[in-house]
Amino acid sequence: MNTTAKHLQDTTVLNNGVAMPWLGLGVFKVEEGQELIDAVKEAIRFGYRSIDTAAIYNNERGVGQAIAEALTETPVSREELFITSKVWNADLGYESTLAAFETSLEKLGLDYLDLYLIHWPVKGKYKDAWRALEQLYKAGRVRAIGVSNFHVHHLQDLLADAEIVPMVNQVELHPRLSQGELIKFCADNRIQIEAWSPLAQGQLLDDPTLQEIAAKHGKSIAQIILRWDLQHGVVTIPKSTKAHRIAENASVFDFELTAEEMARIDGLNQNLRVGPDPDNFNF
Repeated sequence: MNTTAKHLQDTTVLNNGVAMPWLGLGVFKVEEGQELIDAVKEAIRFGYRSIDTAAIYNNERGVGQAIAEALTETPVSREELFITSKVWNADLGYESTLAAFETSLEKLGLDYLDLYLIHWPVKGKYKDAWRALEQLYKAGRVRAIGVSNFHVHHLQDLLADAEIVPMVNQVELHPRLSQGELIKFCADNRIQIEAWSPLAQGQLLDDPTLQEIAAKHGKSIAQIILRWDLQHGVVTIPKSTKAHRIAENASVFDFELTAEEMARIDGLNQNLRVGPDPDNFNF
């Protein structure tokens, strides 16, 4: 599935008809404080419309403050923004997920979320949490619901009982972990794949293949990887707090990788993770 995204505000349409930007700002590991607020405001000013946070990041208040300030200082409206948060593992029960959602909403200072995700597939718990997400969705509290870090077998298990098919699966995905099987399964089930840690936390920045392709296009390695995501139809949320990097990460709509370059980048896959394996985590 190729995206023809030509602009930072271009969107993919989720399986329920909701439009989601192809590129967003992630705020994982960005602490509460002025740096966070400035980064989110800078991203919105620059043209980003999607911001991705989570309860466990402990920065929803700062993200909320930045959104509130951006809405008063720029001509952007709340309806133009796409705000994602996630329910943490400790809260994965039906009632506790509903309560966690209210807490996140309150911290963010918002009336609704655009996307709410189950953060990790905790065995025996994610189905109850999914029922809660379905309830929130049906009540109009959130515009789209999804999961994060779900393998194919987790999705199959969820879909066996789910009333609503997840709209998004946000997973670790980068050239060393290209997730081919998962991408295919999600495409077949109309679940949008979204990449976290698209740059593998900086581990790909000295890869010779990527260096060569980047030099050819006069782009950075980060830009090449983000472009590769987009051409594979993957939504991506690179994290940065630096204004020049926020701008650079979004400058991926003015060039295209050839089929041969895409294939070379695909060839870097080693099924190598920088984060935990969703089949083997203990938090």
